[in-house]
Formats: sequence, C-alpha cells, structure tokens
Amino acid sequence: MNTDTIRNAVLDAVHAGSTDRLPGLIKHLPAAERRALVPELTVLRREIRDWDWSRRADRERIRPALLVAGAGCHTGVAAAASWIAARELREPGGSRNGALLKVLADRDPAWLGDLAHRLAARAATVEDDYHLIRALLQRAPGDCPPPVGDAFVQVWAQQMTFGGHRGASRTLRLALREEPYVRELVPRLFETAETPEALGWYSTPGVPGRWPAELAALAAEGAVERRTLLDGCLARLLRGGRPAELSFFTDLLAVLEPTGDEQAERTAEWIALAADAHSPLAGHAQQVLTGLFEAGRLPAERLAEMSAAVLFRPEKKLVRAQLVLLGKALRRHHHDRFVLLPAVATAFGHADTALQERALKLVAAHLRPEDDDLRTELAFQAELLGPAHRRTAAELLGAVADAADSGTPYTETLPAAPVRRRPDSAAQLSVAGTVELVAAVVTSRRPSTEEFETAFDALVRHAHRDRAALGVALSPALADRPWIGDGGYHADPEWLRGLELVAATVMGYVRAADVRARRGLIDDRSGRDCAHTAMAAVTAARLYEAADRILTDPLPFLLATPTGDTGSLEPSDLVARLAAYGRLGVRPGPADFGQALLRVRRDPEAAPAAAALGTPEGARLAAWLTGAGESPRTVRRVEEAAPPRPGWWFGRTRDSARRITVDVEERRVLGAEFPAAFHRLGRAFSGTPDRCYHGDGLELAQLAVLPEDREAQAVMLLPELTACATIEERGAGQLLSRLAEMGGPAGPVLHLAVATGLGARHAEDRLAAVDALLVLAAREELDTGLLGRDLAELLGLGTVKPNRLADALRTTAGTGAYATTWAVLAGALPALLVDGGVRGAGEVLAVAAECVEACGAAGPEPAGLAGAAGRSGSSQLVAQAKRLRTALAAAGPAAQGA
Repeated sequence: MNTDTIRNAVLDAVHAGSTDRLPGLIKHLPAAERRALVPELTVLRREIRDWDWSRRADRERIRPALLVAGAGCHTGVAAAASWIAARELREPGGSRNGALLKVLADRDPAWLGDLAHRLAARAATVEDDYHLIRALLQRAPGDCPPPVGDAFVQVWAQQMTFGGHRGASRTLRLALREEPYVRELVPRLFETAETPEALGWYSTPGVPGRWPAELAALAAEGAVERRTLLDGCLARLLRGGRPAELSFFTDLLAVLEPTGDEQAERTAEWIALAADAHSPLAGHAQQVLTGLFEAGRLPAERLAEMSAAVLFRPEKKLVRAQLVLLGKALRRHHHDRFVLLPAVATAFGHADTALQERALKLVAAHLRPEDDDLRTELAFQAELLGPAHRRTAAELLGAVADAADSGTPYTETLPAAPVRRRPDSAAQLSVAGTVELVAAVVTSRRPSTEEFETAFDALVRHAHRDRAALGVALSPALADRPWIGDGGYHADPEWLRGLELVAATVMGYVRAADVRARRGLIDDRSGRDCAHTAMAAVTAARLYEAADRILTDPLPFLLATPTGDTGSLEPSDLVARLAAYGRLGVRPGPADFGQALLRVRRDPEAAPAAAALGTPEGARLAAWLTGAGESPRTVRRVEEAAPPRPGWWFGRTRDSARRITVDVEERRVLGAEFPAAFHRLGRAFSGTPDRCYHGDGLELAQLAVLPEDREAQAVMLLPELTACATIEERGAGQLLSRLAEMGGPAGPVLHLAVATGLGARHAEDRLAAVDALLVLAAREELDTGLLGRDLAELLGLGTVKPNRLADALRTTAGTGAYATTWAVLAGALPALLVDGGVRGAGEVLAVAAECVEACGAAGPEPAGLAGAAGRSGSSQLVAQAKRLRTALAAAGPAAQGA
C-alpha cells in the first residue's frame, strides 16, 4: 500500500475504533507522513470533545483509537507525552497500554526513556500511567535513571505496598527486593513534600511486610545504606509537619534502633528536634540526649545549647525534665557551672512561676561566692523573673531591676476598636466588572457578604439599564454552568444556588411562572426550622423577589445593600435610597425593604428624616429607629443534657450533664409587618443542644441578615459554642469573633457566648473568643463582672474546663490587657476555689497572680482564696493561691499611696 492509502486506513481505523489495527498500519508510515496525520487527528479530537450526550457511544468508541493513533504519529517526545496524558482521551483501566507499547515499539530506547520521565512528571495522571511508565523504562537504555519526582514516588510507594508493578499477589518484601531502582527511590521517600500515604498503612511497625520493618531489613542486607535511612528520617523530622505525617519516620527510627555512636554523630539534629519539634517528638529527642549525657557523650557546651532551647518551650513537663538533667550535670562536674548556669537562667522567663522558682533554686545551689562575673550575668537574666521571685533573686545575685519600683504607672494595652469600612459601591461597577464579580461569586463555595451583596446589587442595576446587553455579557462567563442549554431550555429555579437564580433570569433561562411558584413555596414553608434555614429564607426571598421584578418591573437598585463591612446599613443611606425610589416612582420590594430594616443601624436621630419622606416605608423606618426594631427579650435557663445518641461525634469526649440554654421570645413585629419569609425569623427560638449540621459553611454569610442584633445572633450561636466546649466540635469561634464586631447591644447572651468560647476544646476557637473579648473591651462594651459570673457558672456546670480557661485568659493577658483579665477572673475564681480548690484551679490562679502583679490591681480577695492558700503541701494550687494573696496584699498599700 502507498502512504496515502495507509493514511486513509489509519483515519478509518480511528473512526471505527479499531485500536488493534493501528500499530500495524502506523509502522509502515515514515516520520514525515506520521507528522502529516497529526493535524487531522487534532481536528477529530477537538470535534469529539464538543459532542453532546447523544453521541456518547461514538465518542467512547473513537477515543482509545484516537489516543493510540496520536501517540504513534507524534514524533516529538514532548508532544507525544502531552497527547498520551490528555484527560479527554483516557478510559478506565490500563487496556490502552498494550496498544501504546506496540505503536511505540520502533522508537529509539532513549526516546522511550525520555517519554517515561515526562509522563512521570505529570502529577495529575502519573497514577493512571504508572504501569505504562514502568514498561517504557524496561525498554529504555540500561543506564536510564528512574523518575524521582514527588508524584511518581508517591505512586511507587503505593504500588510497592500492593506488590509492585508486576501484580498484587506479591508481598512488599518480595516487591522491594526485586525492585531494580530501590537504591534510587528509597532516599526520595524522605524528601517528598508530602509523606507518601502508603508508608503509614500499618498498625505495628516492626512486623515483617510493613514499610519500617522492610526498610530496616534492606539496610541490614546492604541493599540500602543504613546511613541513608537514619539521615533521611532525621531530616524529614526536622522539616516538621503534623504528628500523623511524621509517625512513620519515628517508627522507622525505633525499628532501626540507632547505636550510641550513631546517636552521638547526630547530636545537632537531636538538639534541633528538642528545640522545635512538636511536644512528643521533642520529648523523645530529650530522652535520646539524656541517654548521651548518661553515657558521657554530651559535652557541657552541647548540653547548654540544648537547655537554652528546651527551657524556652512552654511545655512544663519538658522544662522540668531539663532542669533535672541540668542538676545532675552540675553535681557531676561543678566546674561546668560557668556554661550551664546561664542556660538554667533561661527558665527565668518561663510563664510558670513554679518553674522559675525551681530554676532559681538550682542557681542558688551551685553558684559560689567567688563567681562575680557569673553572678552579674545571671542578675541581668533575673530581670525576666516574676515579681514573686525578684526579692529572692536580688538577695542572691545583687541588684535586680523591678518594674514595679520604677514609678511608672501601669497602662492597659487594648487593641484599637474596629473601624467600620464601607464596601465598594456597586454603582461604580461596569458591565465587565459586574460579570467578573458575578462569575466569581457563583463559582465560589463561600463568597463573602461584601462580594455577594455587591454582585447582587450590580446585577439588579445593570438589568434595569439594559438587561439584554448584560445577558450577552454573562453568557461566556457562565458557560460551564449546568443550567446553560440550547434554545427553548428553561432552568428549574429549585436547582439554582444563590446569585445563579438572578443571573439565569437575566439571561432568559428562567420563566416568571416558575419564579413565582418557587417563591410561594418559600413563603408558605412552615414547621420547625433552625436558625440557618430561617436566615437563609430571608436571603432566598430577596433573590426570588429580584428575579421576579427583573421579569416584570425591574428595580433600579437594591435598598438592603450594606454600607458597612459587617453587613450593617447606615440610616442616612437608607433614607436617601427611599427618597430616590420616590422620585423615580418605584415600588420597593417587600423582602428587600424588610432586609434593609433588619440591617439598619438603629439611630433615633435619623427618625425625623425618615418620617419626612411621607411614604409608608418612611413611616415604618421611623418607627423602627425609635423602638419597633429593638431586640426581643431572652430567657436564660439551665437544663439537663440529652442522653447520648448514636453518631460519630458522640463518645469522643464525655458531655457535661447540665448546660445553659437561652430562649428568645417571639418577635411579633416580624410576623405582623414583614413578608411571610421573615415570619420564621420572628418565631420564638430555643437555643437547645439539638443542633443542625446542614448550615455548616453558611453561617458567616448569614450573620449579615441580622448585623444589628448581636443578642439574637448569640442565642443562635450558643449551641454551636457549647458543642465546641463539650463534644469537641470546632469552628464556631470564627463566627463569635465576627459577631463581636457587629452592631446592636452587647448584652448578657453575647457575654455568655464569649465565656463559653473561652472554654472551647480547640485552640483556634479559644483564640477567636479572646479576640471577641478584646474587641468588646476596646469598644467599651465589655462588662467584666458579668463575664466573670458567666464563667463561674460555666465552670460549675463543667461546660468550661479550668485548663482551657487558663490558656485563653493567659493569651488575653499576654496582649497587655492585664487589668481587664483580672477584672474577669475576680468574678470567676470563687467557683474554682470551692471546697479548697478544684482540679486545674492552680493554672487559673497563676494567670490571676500574673495579672495582679503586672497591673497592681487592688481589691478584696476572691472568696475561698484564703482557704486555698492555707492548705498544707506544695501543689500548684497552694503555691499560686499564696502568690495571688501576696500580690493583692502588696497592691493594696501601693494603690492607697498612689
């Protein structure tokens, strides 16, 4: 056959899906003729990509043949790799590999090796192509190295676990011993950006057939250098990461059982781990270094280096162990004190005053009278000690500067109160800018309130000016949305999420009858709803109302668009918008105006301007600003927790038996004067422990429905915060931090929510509660007495644990808010000091003592403090109770003198 005949035969085979015929046909074509076929194959590839569902069978038939034909006709290795890796040409399974290897059989071995490396470098497809890559490497020259990219190594580890590339019936041990590239690939296991998941698929690391045991066996046999494994493990541990990511490397080290010589050779690495690794790993490194010290293989200089790092860590267990080790070293070689005592003094700056005291005693035991220079150096470091130990340090070391004696009055440091920022105006957005923003909001899972509202208002504005032009501009930006169809197609509003409804309406994909039908379902919905569905119904009502008005009587702009970044609306802006509606003769949308009322900042001084509009909406706004919009009354109670129910979230930690819940009375004005979709928001609401989970991820946007009613929002958020404190949920703190910045009274429920957040299980939620506390304090809205009493009640119920509260308030004080923190603690401490003190009270007392020492607060002792301080023993509770009493006693005369 001549070349034209062969070329036609190749194209016919592709169209017929005759993959098996292609290798035999293509091998008779010279390189130039193969390249000449590529444009025609590319056109066909582009054509089948655009075929709709009706031609699915044709596409599935042609696709594998097109893949093989293109691979065989591309003579350049880069182009061939790109063609083989194309997603639209792939099919499930590896049935294509045989045909691909046949069509590439006449290529140069070096070319095949290059192709293997290029395919291995594609992280998105390397797993699918792994067996093809291995087959190509077998046909490559003998000196061709294996791919060592992260993606390939990840897949290689997984394939080895399942028996290697030759089949799943083989064990990991056999697969590794028959792997020709084991020396090249094993070191890469320690260097990938993410630990290969397959390495951790074991329960007992030392059992044969598991990665740690098999790598240790390879090292024993000499197939892999033992040094490579040891150095690789330590290097990977030094890079850090989550404990779960590092467990394989610690397990491998344990299986390898490094000798004393191997440990001593890597002293620097162990010191670095003791300094910076997560707590369990740092503890292990500390044990290794302690073993080296006991064996006489850790010089004093290295011990001092290690100590300076470990004593700086916050974990008290590690610091205590390090001080014990330093004590042993000082007793063994007293002349090492010149090196070791300055390291001991690092603990003078520790947050725990008991550890400060222990370090000071160690210095006192080993400092000699003739050590003048050393004493001077230690006196300088003693300035880090707390006030309780500075007198002792002054007697031991000489003059020690004391901030309390400097004569400078204490100044509370609080963050600046948040300043409300006006969002970008939708009126300034062009059609192109609107389209870009709408596309971003539609494709985003969690758009911000500012993005959503700006895009919403801009859509309404441009639809009012020229709906047809806006629809044309939106079409290419939203072309990938599933509701885009051929002419005559109409999208079901039920399946359109958020702004998709308004955009689809602008583009003509939604009918007015469907909008009204679905809008009626939203308005008529009844039954028990959670806070999320009640607030979501308000937003949905606005969207359906806007879509309906676009089809019937377009609005020039929205009334409810926020003018503050918290979602609030200035009354002067709403008055101006209503006045513009009056001039244009526009009838306000009931849902849009209702949302505007919920968002407007309640300023009675703006009521006369609203009443002067002379419209029903102006009169309603004036009434709302002068009292009708006030928050409903709340009722607080303590109730028994429901018995545990089946579910993965129960049983992880024991829930408290009783908890505080808050109920909100009915808000009658919402049921009488607002559209039906708002009625659910006005019903009586009970913040019981029965929580919904379907609102996850939507709460931040929904806060903007009631941005001027923090109390109601706090009632809705309280069950989530209680769950964060009792059953170890997480994430509600993010909402609490945002809620503190919003408008409306900072009443008792918001304070209760902050108190509950301070006892959350996870540190990020506690930190968010600290942010909320500081924001309220900066805005002069924090009632420290109320917050302290709430904490006392929550501590008594077991909702808040003392150790978590101590961590949160230590962070609060650390910002410079010592007086604020003490004012809160003064009301909470009595609950911790009942019956001589509850477990964990010592940590909270330590924070209280630090605050009083720092700010010099005066005042009566909390109830129970004298009893706790008078107990026998040297526990942290007793020591910190005494410290707090001493600080309060010292602050009293100082305050009187001032």
